[in-house]
Amino acid sequence: MKDISEFNDSTSEYELFSFLGEKIITKEFKVFSALKTYIQPILRYPRVHHVIMRSFEMLKRLNWGFFADMAFHSHRRLWKELVIPDQNFPEAGDLKDTLQISNLYVAMLDIHGYTKFCMDSRKNLSMMHTLDWAMNTEVRRISTYCHAVSQRERGDEMVVVAASATDAVMVTLAILDYFGKTNYVNDPEIVTRRQGNAEALPVFKCSAGITGGNTQSPLIITEKGNLAGFLLNSGARLQVRANELSSKESRIMIAKQVQMNFAKENQTTKCSLVKNNTVYFFDTGQIEFKGVLIPTCEVVFKEEERYKEQFSEELTQLFVSIKENLWEQRIYMDLIKLLSKTAVIMPRFSLTPLKPIHGMLSITNDSFMQLCRLALKAYTQDEDYPLAVQFLRELIELIDQIPGYDRLIMDYVKGVAVKYELLLSDYESSIDKEIEEKAVQIYQGQYQKAYHAAKNAVGIYEKLITMGRKSPVISKKKVLWFNLIKANQDQLNFTLYSGKK
Repeated sequence: MKDISEFNDSTSEYELFSFLGEKIITKEFKVFSALKTYIQPILRYPRVHHVIMRSFEMLKRLNWGFFADMAFHSHRRLWKELVIPDQNFPEAGDLKDTLQISNLYVAMLDIHGYTKFCMDSRKNLSMMHTLDWAMNTEVRRISTYCHAVSQRERGDEMVVVAASATDAVMVTLAILDYFGKTNYVNDPEIVTRRQGNAEALPVFKCSAGITGGNTQSPLIITEKGNLAGFLLNSGARLQVRANELSSKESRIMIAKQVQMNFAKENQTTKCSLVKNNTVYFFDTGQIEFKGVLIPTCEVVFKEEERYKEQFSEELTQLFVSIKENLWEQRIYMDLIKLLSKTAVIMPRFSLTPLKPIHGMLSITNDSFMQLCRLALKAYTQDEDYPLAVQFLRELIELIDQIPGYDRLIMDYVKGVAVKYELLLSDYESSIDKEIEEKAVQIYQGQYQKAYHAAKNAVGIYEKLITMGRKSPVISKKKVLWFNLIKANQDQLNFTLYSGKK
């Protein structure tokens, strides 16, 4: 055949398929609608319908890129969202090129220790081939179980697209189960157990980020079937944030919209994750990415980390206070309450600080809470703001030494401390000026003589200044501190940033 008009009753199906296949391979037809228009004159022959569907499979494999493995029967939800179906052939159609729909989710995953594994396997390349097979074939198989499609990108990265929040969370956990040799999904219809040579691979941890479920974050499918758009980039940022929070253990960060949609989808028909109470969504506040604030959650799936549920209320209150810029008192109070509550519920610890802290030679959960009480007293009762900020510095040093301390809380402690540090210099200068003016009232007897003599002796002078700052003679300390907060409100805006600087 050289033209479709030559088709007749004696033309074999094989000849027709070869004819159409050549045109598909040479890119004369890139979309099914164009192929169907071309073969319109012979559609009246029932026997050509099978050839048309085989031709569609070839066209899909060559032109759909990321979605080449998607099929009508195995990915019905995705098919409905991504494909413009043909009226005569409902199992065929054209892939959409712009997807501004709410029912689309992207998960980005990264394997920890991939580079080290490659270096260790230099003399055993079969292990590298096995991991390559697992990341391509096995992850694709698991994704299909979860009604999703996946693709490996840039070595240790994997991208997964799903048509529901439940599918997105489920497939991400299933992939973590496969590489971590765990069984968090615990669904008989989703097989995550390793098979064949993959059983010899070591346990791998993964970080993951999931975003989607929002029409304001469109996804674009390029001419080659690749993905592009903010949705993909924000998923990558969430994965990076998950890696920042835990570089050695598996962790999943998601956009808040994903959690909200997951809850809606499981109100009536519940997935195995909900039935088995496998996951808990822990509110982690907002992160900034390229000028956009993304409300986030962590998917907590390890039993040993479920203690986070117990301080979610305190953390949420801190988020609210930060959002409303309540720097005068609420933010400090909420932060200290959060730290104290964390010390109550987290696993027991005992450490020896590098130097004694307020007379404490060792720090345990109980003594950490005592430091929190002292810090709160310094800020709210004594109005000793320099000491209150010093407590934050000391608490940060201690937290750095506590094994397994939640990284998210640490980030907020550091972020809040930096903002209060901004005020200290101006605050102390103003207080010191008032001390100078009221030195006669503050210092009596020998202290007054020592004060004037100490101006030339910096060490003693600083001690006396500290004493003066605490004196009740110094008026309106709180007013001064609060006024500085108002004057520096623009510098105190605080959000966690994720992404390139």
